Amino acid sequence: MYFEKPGKQNTEKTLEIVKKAVSERNIKHVVVASCKGYTAKLFQEANLGVNLVCVTHAAGFETPGEMEMPEDIRKELVDSGVKVLTTTHVLSGVERGISRKFGGAYPVEIIAHTLRMLGQGTKVCVEIAVMALDAGLIPYGEDIIAVGGSSRGADTAVILRPAHASNIFDTWISEILCKPASK
Repeated sequence: MYFEKPGKQNTEKTLEIVKKAVSERNIKHVVVASCKGYTAKLFQEANLGVNLVCVTHAAGFETPGEMEMPEDIRKELVDSGVKVLTTTHVLSGVERGISRKFGGAYPVEIIAHTLRMLGQGTKVCVEIAVMALDAGLIPYGEDIIAVGGSSRGADTAVILRPAHASNIFDTWISEILCKPASK
């Protein structure tokens, strides 16, 4: 499925596509990017019958020392069984700090920019899947669905088998279920 444009308006259709893929392909794990909780809550309320993992922005992403996701939403998600992960982004982290300070391009940022050639959401899907695997929230060696977006909401869903960050090039993207057709 190709969406005409990226954005939050595609979130419900992305959820519908994921729900169908979970059922048809017997997927047991879904990893969803969610900054403030909108997307995670929508997926949680859909009762997909899977291990649902929400990956948030790292603390300080927008404002130093602050979390984007309100604590009450985080608590609601956790209390409902959603695993919520907040940690350094695997495709930026320290390297972004180095490039901001000294300029230049560094290997991890090159990986991120290469994935963005397929769309911001595709980069996010790979990144959050690897982060969830490294945190032990999804099993190694299984296909999962990762859901990301271009800003707010979700417009990209990918079936992939993530590898740990230390072996990121062993990650396998099996299928792109949906993504925007243009920027």
